[in-house]
Amino acid sequence: MTGTLDRPRTAAPELPTPRGPLSGAVVAALRGDPVPAVDTADADPYGDDLQLALHCCYELHYRGFAGVDDDREWDPAVLGLRRELEQVFLAALRADVEPGDDVAAEVESLLVEPVGPGVRGVSHHLQRDGTLGQLREYVAHRSIYHLKEADPQAWVIPRLSGPAKAGLVTVEHDEYGSGRPERMHSTLFAEMMAEIGLSDAYGAYVEQAPGATLAEVNLMTLCGLHRGLRGASVGQFAMVELTSSPGSERLVKAMRRLGCGPAAIRFYDEHVEADAVHEQVVRRSVLDPLLAAEPELAADVVFGIRASSLLAERMGEHLLGCWERGTTSLRTTPAGSAG
Repeated sequence: MTGTLDRPRTAAPELPTPRGPLSGAVVAALRGDPVPAVDTADADPYGDDLQLALHCCYELHYRGFAGVDDDREWDPAVLGLRRELEQVFLAALRADVEPGDDVAAEVESLLVEPVGPGVRGVSHHLQRDGTLGQLREYVAHRSIYHLKEADPQAWVIPRLSGPAKAGLVTVEHDEYGSGRPERMHSTLFAEMMAEIGLSDAYGAYVEQAPGATLAEVNLMTLCGLHRGLRGASVGQFAMVELTSSPGSERLVKAMRRLGCGPAAIRFYDEHVEADAVHEQVVRRSVLDPLLAAEPELAADVVFGIRASSLLAERMGEHLLGCWERGTTSLRTTPAGSAG
């Protein structure tokens, strides 16, 4: 297998196919075509159309799209569309997430792992009796985030100060391989994809990803791009880092059971140890100093944790529901996913 670092990693993805009037309007704007009027009043805030539209707006701040002028990143028409979409998404999350401001209690609840043979969850299912095809589908879903891992959270760095900034950068430094490009988590994920027969090209599975998958990553970018949501961004970051290690351990066991090679197992094996350390850094070196300096952000931190948890649960239920019905969890099945 050709090493991931030996291949060009900077190619921009193609614009995805619109899934409705909202994503159609955004794609038209990115192509420089006349932008049709859009009405978000009846839009499904978690649906394919709105989430793909947001994804396209946000991707301008990452790799962009092949054939789309980089200046579209700050095009007023695109930003106006993005703002309308964000307001719908954020309003739905605020309506669906119970408010709170007890960060310590919220963190403690995240550290309690459900136990027992009947526990429901994607990593539990894959560890117990998931198929290789289901594992490959899960990895395809997760590639929307993990091929840009740590980038959405990097937006919040200049919005913090003092010890909280230093603590967050400590964790981000690990995510980016601690100065070793071959150890970057996005690189390890790409190597895993290639090992199990998936395309490791950036954005390769956006076309197949449902709204539930896109929404998780869109929340990360939404919070990172808005200074007023910096507390929510830290909350989302905390939720991922505090809950990742046990799930990663289950996925390592699933891959070993399914006969996956070392390059596939390496990514999640790395997260078992790294995120156990990150849990302590996030709690003591990010959350504690942030709330000591800006106690008014406590409710936003809790919102970020709960909104991220809500979207993760929606994605998990989508995957498990499809698999229980014997259907693919992707919009189409990637080659070789059967079994």
